[in-house]
Amino acid sequence: MRLLLALLLCLPCFAAQAWPDKPVRIVVAYPPGGGIDVMARQIAEKLTSQWGQSVVVENRPGANTIIAADAVAKSPADGHTLLMTTDATFSINPHLYARLPYDAERDFVPVTMLVLLQQLLVAHPSLPADTLPELIKLAKTKPGGIRYASYGSGSQPHLSGEMLKYKAGIDLLHVPYKGISLAVPAVMANEVELTFAGIATSMPQLKAGRIKAIAIGGAQRSPLLPQVPTFAELGYPEVETHAWFGLFVPAGTARSISERIYSDSRKIVEESEFRQKQLIDKGYEAVGSSPAEFVAYIRKDRESRGRAVKISGAKAE
Repeated sequence: MRLLLALLLCLPCFAAQAWPDKPVRIVVAYPPGGGIDVMARQIAEKLTSQWGQSVVVENRPGANTIIAADAVAKSPADGHTLLMTTDATFSINPHLYARLPYDAERDFVPVTMLVLLQQLLVAHPSLPADTLPELIKLAKTKPGGIRYASYGSGSQPHLSGEMLKYKAGIDLLHVPYKGISLAVPAVMANEVELTFAGIATSMPQLKAGRIKAIAIGGAQRSPLLPQVPTFAELGYPEVETHAWFGLFVPAGTARSISERIYSDSRKIVEESEFRQKQLIDKGYEAVGSSPAEFVAYIRKDRESRGRAVKISGAKAE
């Protein structure tokens, strides 16, 4: 009996030692070529070296990340299928959709937030406002006359734009586009005056003078754009523009395995060269949070996004 009990207690240890015993999939909830896909492939390459098993990226875009999340939720909880996605899946979708094929809290184990990124409010150079106070003043003189682009109802730019409208007491016209890659070009073409976009996407166009930066989210200014003030320092801390990339495994995955994935992923995020060239230089804030820290962050984030969705009136499309 004692031997049987000892063996049962050691089962998690055996599972951790045996894992992974076959190729590991990282299911990415977005199409190939975007920032999260590129990062997933870089991490997969490094994990392949660490684990001695192939780590492959499988892109499952569509339905605002729901397709990928549903596929991973229904996968075996053996640590060989991971989900890499953004805050849309766990912080925003539960407020946008009356029903989801997955439960954001019950069906997944958060492993680690890899990075946090803040978006810029950018404008066409011809807009006669270079600062947020000037933009707000201008908007009050022409209600509904200034347009901002998003990539759909409930998207990050939409929630940020509507929160700005609400807190500043202005009226901006929301113009949704069909893809994340279309918003900045729309500003460059002066189809709309404003949008919210990541630093990596915006930097080449900022340097070329095709767009200009008005403000950025977060508690601190970006070291890449130290001249651009934050919404918080301008008096609008409620205008959240952040997004995050994180790793998840299906509920029921052995804790020893999820801890191993966290530990090995964090090592990658903390590598000095990777951290500088692939994260900081591209406008990402390296995080590498523990599973417990990630769980706490998601709960707080889901609550704040719920307020933003309510204020925006966003509905699933």
